[in-house]
Amino acid sequence: MKYFRVIISLFLSLEMLFSCLTGGYKIKREMPEKHTGPYTRYVNEFIGTGGIPWTCAMLSPAACSPFGCVRVGPDTCATGGIAKIKTNTSGYYYEHGHLLGFSHGRLSGTGARDYGMFRVTPCVKGKKANCLPFSHENESAYPGYYGVYLPTAGALCEMTASSHCAAFRFTFSKAGDAAVCIDASSCLSGGSVENEAAEFDPEENSLTARATLYGTFSGRYGGLTVYLYAAFDSAPVKAKQIGGETLLSFAEKVLEFKTAVSFVSAENAKENLTAEAGNKGFDEIRDGTVEEWENRLSAVRIDADEKTKEIFYTALYHSMIMPTNFTDADGSYVGFDKKVHTANGYTYRTDMSLWDTCRVTHSLYALTAPDIQRDCIESLLTMADHGGVLPRWPMGAGYSGSMFGNPANIVLTESYLKGFDFDAEKALYYMVRCGNGEIGDSGLKNELRTLNEYGYLPDDMITRYSVSKTLEFSWENAAVSRLAAALGKEDIAEDFANRSMYYKNVWDSDSKYFMPRNADGTFHSVTTRMTSFFDDIFGTDHFRAFCEGGADHWRWSVQQDTPGLISLFGSEEEFVKELEKFMESASRKMAAADPGTGYWIGNQHDIHTPYLFIDAGRSDLTQKWVRWTLENRFSADINGLDGNDDGGTLSSWYVFSSLGFYPIAGTDEYYIGSPVVDGASLELENGSQLKITVRNNSAKNIYVRSVTLNGASLTGNTVSHEALISGGELVFEMSPRQTNKKLTAPRILKQNPGTVFYFVCYSYFDPNRDFYISAYPPLLLRPSCSRTSSSFSRIRTLSSPPFTWS
Repeated sequence: MKYFRVIISLFLSLEMLFSCLTGGYKIKREMPEKHTGPYTRYVNEFIGTGGIPWTCAMLSPAACSPFGCVRVGPDTCATGGIAKIKTNTSGYYYEHGHLLGFSHGRLSGTGARDYGMFRVTPCVKGKKANCLPFSHENESAYPGYYGVYLPTAGALCEMTASSHCAAFRFTFSKAGDAAVCIDASSCLSGGSVENEAAEFDPEENSLTARATLYGTFSGRYGGLTVYLYAAFDSAPVKAKQIGGETLLSFAEKVLEFKTAVSFVSAENAKENLTAEAGNKGFDEIRDGTVEEWENRLSAVRIDADEKTKEIFYTALYHSMIMPTNFTDADGSYVGFDKKVHTANGYTYRTDMSLWDTCRVTHSLYALTAPDIQRDCIESLLTMADHGGVLPRWPMGAGYSGSMFGNPANIVLTESYLKGFDFDAEKALYYMVRCGNGEIGDSGLKNELRTLNEYGYLPDDMITRYSVSKTLEFSWENAAVSRLAAALGKEDIAEDFANRSMYYKNVWDSDSKYFMPRNADGTFHSVTTRMTSFFDDIFGTDHFRAFCEGGADHWRWSVQQDTPGLISLFGSEEEFVKELEKFMESASRKMAAADPGTGYWIGNQHDIHTPYLFIDAGRSDLTQKWVRWTLENRFSADINGLDGNDDGGTLSSWYVFSSLGFYPIAGTDEYYIGSPVVDGASLELENGSQLKITVRNNSAKNIYVRSVTLNGASLTGNTVSHEALISGGELVFEMSPRQTNKKLTAPRILKQNPGTVFYFVCYSYFDPNRDFYISAYPPLLLRPSCSRTSSSFSRIRTLSSPPFTWS
């Protein structure tokens, strides 16, 4: 039986009380000076590390390099070493007052606990302590560094990391106290370890270890074997091994050593250490990693107040922790077939929270870290080659099976439309075969065959998420259609365009909600006043048709066909009224214990909703609610995000929205929003620079009066990826007053049944300019259209608009 959340909250309250009594808070230690640069100095590693456990961002202050492999940092626990209750899946929970030691890996921002291997713990009087109290007053972290003073061990513990390596510097109170334990049997709570082994070599002063992890995800595909190589700067006076634990005692006061991991072999771990750390000391490794972070963060340079910079650069930092570099120094990695392969021309990456990151994070990589996006594209296709199907949540060396749908469809299609060069024919091959129910695990194949037979997933034929899955599959089918059209595969494009409309089959016209529908065609209504949140508490399944939310949250999940969704409401006015009601119903408190049935950016399936007002001709309301979300759902506190960050997803939302535009996932277009920065510049891979100028920006001037790109007014409220990466200046003129103009004509201008649909893309129109219309998702694009500018196609020029305006 599941724990009641109120009991967990009570337990945590008691834990905080005991931490204050036993945590050594009276001892104040001056922490080392921070070594940060112009951008890393703004990163607050502790944002999103605390708060209510089930709405915590699940982040950690662990030291890591950008998109690295090793994330070395503290694994915290409750008084007495208790870490079984799920508080923060990253291994670090700010409300804890004790820690178990410092392990080498963790996922970032996810709901899953995995890794936590090879935990290093300073000893107390030569013995490993059950747990060690610590105080946040004696703790410091910045990109590439974590440090904490542990009073009972009398040790200042510092650590840094390169991609595959960690460097430790433990400064003890006096010579002879230096002792550490390295545990090959460690993992984050909830997991297990098998086949752990360690061997110390006194001639080389080195330790070699291995272990097979069975975490939340790695346990689903038979375990993940990882290897460690550790090299010590000095020889221990005593070495003792008990099972997977190795205790080493030293005569020195300051103990320094380096470690490296590999998922291929112990030999590769040693080679990784040589390649990345070599003869470098702690400070040199740390400074190199800080410089890496400076280079990554400087890709977006903003002009804003200090608070905004802190939140912005922390968000940008969090977006760059995963995906994980799974490729050793020699180019080798373990594939989904459990065999060792070599990555040629790219870095093989894993740990992609695709169900979340496909919505915004990969769009950010495409703009600010295209090298990482290319790695992800090639890695996804390689995973399909080795495992048989595109993954939806690849972790380590296998399919985690987490969440549902085919989110890789969104990432790959969007990448192709944005000009990335890869084997798109192969990508389409896997998309189509999966969509037809020919490949994948038995559950996925059965679901897709059922979906194609009924045009929806009957609630009485699947266990969970009938509505949510129908909506997601429809969205992802639209991506297949767009990619097929761009490749000239008209039959496939038409077929999957029709499948993208399956969402309409679970629309209940009586309630005007998406509702579970049985195989006989009958609907059964679910209350909109509650969510699946309550199923989690009480162990019920009343809301099993919806994943991580309720009918209100999933009501807006038709990103491929917003005009079609609007038509289901009966009118744009009704759509706007209901959407604003949803926004206004958002919890008054960020990261609340019960997020409620209103807008909750803390879960990914409805994070795009403030931008949907644009498609109903109310860009002013998009601007209003985007600004509200930026100001009320992000902060510099330990609970500074509204839910799990899921591989940087919420953080990416903040980065885009604060700059004034937001990706339409699966396309090459961006909505125009309401920037919170005063200006910015983006250094683009092609050598161009995109300068963003925001005039008359203030807390009151939240409305966009006009937008120009290189002096030309934008037509409508979207801008293409091609236009942005061409560089130049994007200028926002802000105003305290609404400046929206609304089109009252029908949205469908032209329809060729079964082939191509065109919809107006508008909310601002200048009758003196050419009239553009957009081949808007999931709508088919003519194969002759350029794939880098396909979402805006000039159809004809009109001397005057054939519509009425208000």
